[in-house]
Order: sequence, then structure tokens, then C-alpha cells
Amino acid sequence: MPTPTDPSLWLDKYGDYLYRYALLRLRDGMLAEDLVQETFLAAVQAKFSGQSSEKTWLTGILKHKIVDHLRKAHREMPLGDDLAAAADKQNDHFNQRGHWNIDIRAWADPDRALENGEFWSVFALCLEGLPQRHAQALMLREFDGLSSEDICQELGVGTTNNLWVILSRARMRMRECLDENWFERPAGARP
Repeated sequence: MPTPTDPSLWLDKYGDYLYRYALLRLRDGMLAEDLVQETFLAAVQAKFSGQSSEKTWLTGILKHKIVDHLRKAHREMPLGDDLAAAADKQNDHFNQRGHWNIDIRAWADPDRALENGEFWSVFALCLEGLPQRHAQALMLREFDGLSSEDICQELGVGTTNNLWVILSRARMRMRECLDENWFERPAGARP
């Protein structure tokens, strides 16, 4: 059973990690700071059970804070995407036979890219380029592992079919951005 550390040490031990976690999902530095602060306050009020590491426990609290924020924000957000423009852009990636128009061999070793810190900087920039709803859906699915039904409920998406369209477009735009800013650039030219 892990022994809890003094809560006054949490900020130094876990603050940067929690901030990066929140920033990647929210794309708003001030909001990320606020939710990390709320996480620490909630953690001080709660009792660490020791069933996981403190880092995992604090991340779980932060994850719930983020989900609560997204629920509230999406109840208040009007819907709107330029669906026709997105569909046209997506069609540019495939030929008439349904095959990729690009060379996808550069994506052959994704594990190597995931271990590279520079990759995550480019990933964060690409994520910022997505519409907020698409970025949130992608993060909830791919990083948080939520089910389609849970994501639909969190983001106020009407049907799972609508969610699949949102995820497909988000993945396509992320692939484009990563391809352009990571896989096709020489290592010295990467940000």
C-alpha cells in the first residue's frame, strides 16, 4: 500500500505533469491551471486510499474535473461545423479506388515517434489546430478510452454516427498535420 506524501509537496511532485495533462485536453492554459488547482483542493479534502499511486489518484481527480467542465461547456455551446468543406477536404486524401493519395510508409513505426518529446510538441500544436469539439472527442476516445456512448453524453453529440463522423474528421486532420509537420520534415527542421 503506497504511503501518501505530504500534500504540500504535491505541487512540486505532480504539478507539471497534471498541467500538461489538462493542457493537452483543454488547449487553454488558464483553464488547465484552474482545474489543476481544483484537483489539488479536492485531493486535500478527500482521503488518499492507497489503492493506486498518488499520481494516478490525482490524475483521476483531474480527469473528472475536466469531464465536468466539458459537460458544462457543451451544454452551453451552440453546434456548428462546416460539414461540406470538411467532407470535400477528406475526399482529397483518397483516389477514385479508395486508396491513399499519399505515401503512408512514413507512419510505419509509430512507437518510435511516441517516445520522442519533440513529437508530443508537434502533436499538441496539431491538436490546437482542430475545432475544439473534434479535439475533445479525439482526446476522450484515444487518450481517456471512453466509449462512444459516454463521449456522446459528455459532448452532447446526438448519435454515435455523428460521433464517428467527428472522430473520423479529427483523425484525418491530425494525420494531415502530423504528416506535414512531423513525418515529412527532416529532424533538424522540426519545431
